[in-house]
Amino acid sequence: MANQETIQAAVKEAAASHGGKLPCAVAQEVARRLQVPMREVGQAADDLKIKIIQCQLGCFE
Repeated sequence: MANQETIQAAVKEAAASHGGKLPCAVAQEVARRLQVPMREVGQAADDLKIKIIQCQLGCFE
């Protein structure tokens, strides 16, 4: 299980390759790769002020 710093670093890296925003599918892949709940990836994105986009559930535009 990854710590918060590792999760934030992964979220920053993923967002950097997508114009500073984090597509939902990419956030899910980060969670799977780090073996953490999606909620922790979402919290890291919130903490870093990174917007989640292209949500498959329609929650984020």
